[in-house]
Amino acid sequence: MKTYRLDLNSIERVRGFVSAISNMKGYFDLVSGRYVVDAKSIMGIFSMDLSKDVELRILETNEEIAEIEKAIAPYLI
Repeated sequence: MKTYRLDLNSIERVRGFVSAISNMKGYFDLVSGRYVVDAKSIMGIFSMDLSKDVELRILETNEEIAEIEKAIAPYLI
């Protein structure tokens, strides 16, 4: 499992992140405290407290990590 800290504090950033990650094959979770949602679910993300940083967990993927990191680079802290 690989983890990253993200800043998704605006509607535009959430939309851009979901657009980038939804094309990736695999399982991705966003974590805020004890709350975990599917990173590809825009509704799930909007149910989180986005005033704080969130953690992206890559649980399993067939994609290259470098490709994923390039896609999520604008949202990394």
